[in-house]
Amino acid sequence: MKSIKLLMAMALMLSISTCFAEIKNAKVETVHIYGNCSICKSTIESAANVKNVVHVEWNKDTKMAVLTFDEKKTNQDEILKRIGLAGYDSDKFLAPDNVYAKLETCCQYERTGKVLVKVEDAKTVILAVEEKVVAPILATNIQEEQLKEVFDSYFAVKDALVKTDGNLAATKAASLLNSINSVKMESLTKEEHVEWMKVMKDLVFDAEHISETKDAGHQRDHFTSLSKNMYSVMKVSKQDTPTYYQFCPMANKGKGANWLSKENIVKNPYYGTKMLGCGKVVETLN
Repeated sequence: MKSIKLLMAMALMLSISTCFAEIKNAKVETVHIYGNCSICKSTIESAANVKNVVHVEWNKDTKMAVLTFDEKKTNQDEILKRIGLAGYDSDKFLAPDNVYAKLETCCQYERTGKVLVKVEDAKTVILAVEEKVVAPILATNIQEEQLKEVFDSYFAVKDALVKTDGNLAATKAASLLNSINSVKMESLTKEEHVEWMKVMKDLVFDAEHISETKDAGHQRDHFTSLSKNMYSVMKVSKQDTPTYYQFCPMANKGKGANWLSKENIVKNPYYGTKMLGCGKVVETLN
């Protein structure tokens, strides 16, 4: 038995060492996460892991998880919230009841951290746990508002380039940069969080360059990649109204370039009034 435990410990240390090699600015923390079985292990780790950013190893016997993560890109709270959204409580965050209820029967661990309220008290009692933990996890209105601000700022840059107004485009790009830097990643959905981390640096890079020049031509060069990365985020985000992904085959020195628009009608930001209607809708995002 001792030899088996030793082998398990050695395997865990090897796994952690490998993570350190793959994850920059690696920080390791150990936390208690509730669960029962190998299905729980798979779900917990899948919900938490992000390539080259987060690696989680959960032990179904000890209920302890080793979190290895890039402390410059994320933190323990963000990781545990994603695990909570997958249905698993930790000592810090509780999963929403409706998500826990959907777990397989074998995965429904005993929830000791939640106080039951009598029916007659339900209207007057608000659990401290729900105020502190569940509400922030489910605060999708915050997530929607902050991404909406990013998208709206992007559309404002696009509209300025349609007018070939370099001064206005620079001003709107500065607002876009502020919106990007204000995004709180812990309030994004899992899909949005993963995509946001992939493109955030590039979004900042292009927004900065557009804001620092009044030359519409140079701004349009950066608008090409800005639009590509904005599309990847918008693709995984819920939209109240349709957004149209449009394409001009002549832009980007004949290589073609895309942009996003709230209007179905094509108004080309790469040529403005010179060829305002050049392009077509290639995809509608809902």
